[in-house]
Amino acid sequence: MARRGFIASLAAFLNGCSPAALLNATVPRKGFTLEPDIAYGAQPRQKLDLYRPDKPRADGKAVIFFYGGTWDSGSKSDYLFVAQALCASGYTVVIPDYRIYPEVRFPAFVQDGAQAVRWTSDRVGSGKLFVIGHSAGAHIALLLMTNTPYLAAAGVDRMKLPGVIGLSGPYDFLPLTSAKLINIFGGANNPDVEAITFAQAPLPPALLVHGAADDIVYPRNSEHLAAAWQKAGAPVELKLYPGVGHIDVVAAFADLLQSRAPTRADVQAWLDKH
Repeated sequence: MARRGFIASLAAFLNGCSPAALLNATVPRKGFTLEPDIAYGAQPRQKLDLYRPDKPRADGKAVIFFYGGTWDSGSKSDYLFVAQALCASGYTVVIPDYRIYPEVRFPAFVQDGAQAVRWTSDRVGSGKLFVIGHSAGAHIALLLMTNTPYLAAAGVDRMKLPGVIGLSGPYDFLPLTSAKLINIFGGANNPDVEAITFAQAPLPPALLVHGAADDIVYPRNSEHLAAAWQKAGAPVELKLYPGVGHIDVVAAFADLLQSRAPTRADVQAWLDKH
């Protein structure tokens, strides 16, 4: 993937450790309390990690973060570095696992996301909960927060949630050409799999972040969705980072890689004002 450079080379040197594991090795294990593997459903992957900051914000704001992995991989434990960064600013953080291919296909992972949001909303209050995702996780986050039935079916009023943040997400990516993705999404050209299809009023405030050098998920995904958000009359901010690739957008949450992209500062500033 684009611009892995530094951490990928170090990972290979350190006996093949994953980039996420390497980043997590640099993260302080203080400032928060972790409650791991809380069930939000009955299936093995329907579990989440809850990070409670030692010094929570007075306003009680919280974040649920959906990680990426091409809808067929990923683990909540890989994103300790994201949780630590947000907890350091007083946010309660939830990171769920969700079912993935080949165990399930679309829309099961979106439905899992809705269940995880319901659990978190019940815990922290819907008016305090922001939905964030990176890559495939941003696809899930934006399908939940556009004008779709997923959250309503889980018992959540999406318009009571204060906002959504998409990091390097695929929102306008049809037609599919990969045989695996066609299998995951049940066809090559189904508009129901794209957030842009459902970017219709009413919509919550949104922040869309993308690396301009992303060659995994092209920046036009965020550009097109931002334009659709504006057309619907909803508030949206679009941040495009010159020279930044797909992984650096999320890796920049870690102290070690903050200089790669202003993601952490931009996300926290946006959260602070919403």
